[in-house]
Amino acid sequence: MKSPSQRAQLAEFLRNCRARLSPSAVGLPAVGRRRTPGLRREDVAALAGLSATWYTWLEQGRDVRASDRVLENLSRSLRLSPEERDYLFLLAQHRPAPIRLAEEQVPDAVKRTLDALNVPAQVITPRWDVVYWNAMYARCIRDYALLPPGRRNLMRILITGPEYQDDPEEYEALARRIIAKLKVDYSQADNDPAFDALIEEMTEASPIFRELWHSSEVRGRSEGVHLLRHPQLGGITFEHTSYVVEGAPSLRVVIFAPHDTESAGKIAELAKEVSARQKPAEALPEAAVADR
Repeated sequence: MKSPSQRAQLAEFLRNCRARLSPSAVGLPAVGRRRTPGLRREDVAALAGLSATWYTWLEQGRDVRASDRVLENLSRSLRLSPEERDYLFLLAQHRPAPIRLAEEQVPDAVKRTLDALNVPAQVITPRWDVVYWNAMYARCIRDYALLPPGRRNLMRILITGPEYQDDPEEYEALARRIIAKLKVDYSQADNDPAFDALIEEMTEASPIFRELWHSSEVRGRSEGVHLLRHPQLGGITFEHTSYVVEGAPSLRVVIFAPHDTESAGKIAELAKEVSARQKPAEALPEAAVADR
């Protein structure tokens, strides 16, 4: 239940958003002179498919409840930005808005941060599509550049990849952990046909996915410890955690850190190799260039 001060804050926010919009901006004719700038309450109610009385109560700070559908309609009618949409849901329901799986761009600052790390890191969506990875990830775990963009889905790779199924017990533990997390991600996502298509594909392709998807197991945290078998350095034990990108709730950064001293030494060795490859070659003196 919202407190009186929160209801007043919601009412003020709606009034301010309404006042900044002109009728022409939302496709309404400008008929006659208006005493107040922007849209009228009746305009917003009509655009959002609400009764004028109910919307008036909402703007008056009365204790009325707004459903997801109503808030989404208001967001569209008032031309709210993604941040304003989230703010509206937080004021009205005390929870973030459902995640929209739009093709968000990975911020340049996030890319630079991951590129500066000496450990593997990647960026995924709630659908587990991989949209960015650093050089350490490509060197240690997997180079997604070798896969077509449409096949860079981590869930599909982990569940159907034969390299993860050598040990049945490890594979089942992995599947239980990641499918339980995917179910939570799916529940938080807005309507997304591509997500539904992925679930249908995985259900048909994998018996263990089909079984676990219909189980009661759920997992809200994305973290864990697992062993990677590197072709040159042998076993490396990683611990991974994930973080939502501020301002881009549909993007999640997953960072892999070495779990023990031996693994840390191997990662440091790979980091030196990656750094050497990325270091630009020094310019040769003119005389040396002429002699070659």
